[in-house]
Amino acid sequence: MVPGSAQSARMIERPLLYPDGVNLRLYDTAARSVRDFEPLQPGRASIYLCGATVQAPPHVGHIRSGLAFDILRRWLQASGYDVTFVRNVTDIDDKILQRGTDEGIPFWQVAMRNERAFTWAYDQLGCLPPTYEPRATGHVPEMVELMQRLIDAGHAYPADGDVYFDVRSLPEYGALSGQRLDDMQPAADSDAQIKRDPRDFALWKSAKPGEPQWHTPWGPGRPGWHLECSAMASRYLGPAFDIHGGGMDLLFPHHENEIAQSKAAGDSFAQYWMHNAWVTTSGEKMSKSLGNSLLVSEVVQRVRPVELRYYLGSAHYRSMLEFSDEAMSEAAAGYRRIEGFVRRAEESLGMPESVPVPDAFAAAMNDDLGVPQALAVVHDTVRVGNAALAADELVGAREARDEVVAMLDVLGLNPYAPPWAAQSDDGAARRALGPLVDVVLAQRAAARDRKDFAVADALRDGLAASGIVVEDTPAGPRWSLAEEI
Repeated sequence: MVPGSAQSARMIERPLLYPDGVNLRLYDTAARSVRDFEPLQPGRASIYLCGATVQAPPHVGHIRSGLAFDILRRWLQASGYDVTFVRNVTDIDDKILQRGTDEGIPFWQVAMRNERAFTWAYDQLGCLPPTYEPRATGHVPEMVELMQRLIDAGHAYPADGDVYFDVRSLPEYGALSGQRLDDMQPAADSDAQIKRDPRDFALWKSAKPGEPQWHTPWGPGRPGWHLECSAMASRYLGPAFDIHGGGMDLLFPHHENEIAQSKAAGDSFAQYWMHNAWVTTSGEKMSKSLGNSLLVSEVVQRVRPVELRYYLGSAHYRSMLEFSDEAMSEAAAGYRRIEGFVRRAEESLGMPESVPVPDAFAAAMNDDLGVPQALAVVHDTVRVGNAALAADELVGAREARDEVVAMLDVLGLNPYAPPWAAQSDDGAARRALGPLVDVVLAQRAAARDRKDFAVADALRDGLAASGIVVEDTPAGPRWSLAEEI
């Protein structure tokens, strides 16, 4: 079987076996505790992830959220769930409009250009495409309907062409973020005088000269940020769904306002709220405003995309990740050690077979997606496999290799699966170097046969100087690229 074939792709979809009595548990921000995952529909899982606001190309901080929830999705799928995954695109907001004005181009041109950049980045890092990827501008009718429901229920009110949510109409407002309404500071804006309470937030903004606009019963305008996600989530997942995800910076006010307007309209909305932590540089959240962002398109020039995925995914999703080139290089070397074992094993064992993941790996993933502990199981299994290969114990080596590939599948790091099969630099290098290395190894073997060990050692040292490591085994010499060790 060749890498990227239909058989290797199917390995991602196979159901895995859990240890008896172990269930998936996830940290629910709303409950402030780890809870058993109990989906609304047995065997099905529904996820809404707040996606990109496409005013600029993505940096690695942006992409961490998509990657963290891609791992969640993969683990659910590997566990036998039928997953519906929605990741929206916010293609209209103040920053997008301002960028269009600054560049002298329509707002939609800014949005489309950067949406393509985000899609490219997700693809580069091996994130599975969403089941649905709705754009805000394509769902204004759903937003108008939701606003009407809120007005009819007494939770929203029109004012001078705007529509606002009345935060005092919902006693539980602030529960998601753990805040009391009276302690909240109102946003500084020019509309405070027309609001019932300065903390009320906009569902709809009246048209301003030169801005795009849609017609509504309350006048022309454009949607507010928070309204978009409530409308799109219910459109694709219904009034109740399992998991709502996003970065921790969205917890307040965005997610607080989402849950307020949806529950006020009578929807049950999300049963679990999950938030990933930031990527930081020098202790500060990575952002455009701080000038410390690192574009994905630039970083993948320094490490392979699969290595960047390994780095960004290796920390627990709720832990801050301090970005540095040194840490990224160390992570890349760690992935190459895993990949190197898989490639060396292929020489003796052929392609991997589908097997369940080890119990310890499953237990780690079931414990609120404990990827650091799961990766420890991967590395332990690689060490066992390398020792078995060195001792020519092919049964043990095959078992370890197949388990490693099964675990990499779950983490989106399987070197035989798309997109890594097509992007594998090491695989291409090995194919190109193979015939040349075989000639040198044949010359070395001939030198050893005639007991000319000085020449044999010189040939081996020459290969080492070129980044090719030779390992003598009972089955004969085995070579690898130095970075694979």
